[in-house]
Amino acid sequence: MKSKGILLIIPIIVIVLAVASAYVVDETEQVIVTQFGRVVGMPKKDPGLYFKLPFIQSTNYFPKNLLQWDGDPGQIPTLDKTYIWVDTFARWKITDPIKFFQTVNNTVSARARLDDIIDPAVRNFITSYSLIETVRKSNRELDTFEIGLEDIQKEQFAADTITTGREKITKGILEQAQPKLDKFGIQLVDVKIKRINYVEQVRKSVYGRMVAERKQIAEKFRSEGMGEARKITGEKERDLKQITSEAYRTAQELKGKADAESTKIYAEAYGRDPEFYSFTKTLEIYNEALDENISLILSTDSEFLKYLKRYSD
Repeated sequence: MKSKGILLIIPIIVIVLAVASAYVVDETEQVIVTQFGRVVGMPKKDPGLYFKLPFIQSTNYFPKNLLQWDGDPGQIPTLDKTYIWVDTFARWKITDPIKFFQTVNNTVSARARLDDIIDPAVRNFITSYSLIETVRKSNRELDTFEIGLEDIQKEQFAADTITTGREKITKGILEQAQPKLDKFGIQLVDVKIKRINYVEQVRKSVYGRMVAERKQIAEKFRSEGMGEARKITGEKERDLKQITSEAYRTAQELKGKADAESTKIYAEAYGRDPEFYSFTKTLEIYNEALDENISLILSTDSEFLKYLKRYSD
């Protein structure tokens, strides 16, 4: 019975020892084995099944893929004394897990070290360059202005020529921070500026300037519109006066011709029988001057009544 119990215990012990000694490395992981806190052997970076001394040795897993670091946004003055909020981020990875284990031991402590190294590098480079250097990366001509804004800001942007640019600044941050991270077994893959914004006081000033610029553009459009309206009104008045002048001239020409024709007819009629013409004109005057409400006292020798006197006799 005892021998049977021993035979049953031995396989169980073997299984327990096998389980305790085997470990698996994933493709996104790297492992170092430690014995009483000291590193044993080389790091295991290739995925697969590995073995260690059970209960004596322990495994320490670290990520092998890219890890993220997000900096805390902070207020930094530029070289031209403009205060801005700068938000940066970085990507890093563990290249030497033994150094990493012996110095920072875990990713939480590693991020704290990254804060202590990257943030000062960012501040150092931002304060060493003007605002335009941190915003733009080339001197290409901007093509996003509204109509009219080019004339207003042409002189300003002509002076804003960059010599370094944003890409070289971020590259300089990386190159300054990397030597300090080598002793931790960390490789800084990339550093980028996520966002740049003005601080509140400067932002209000910038918004005020933007409003003033837009008002200036609007005033320019309004003045151009008023000028065009005056031009159109002037052309209308000129055309109206020209039309009126031509119409008046034509009317006067027609009136002159009509008066000449009338005078000619009257002259011809008067020339044929002056006495009859005088008689009919006198009758017209009688008709206009005399009615039942008018009383005239004239002598018999009056020239006005000569035809009445003549025909009444």
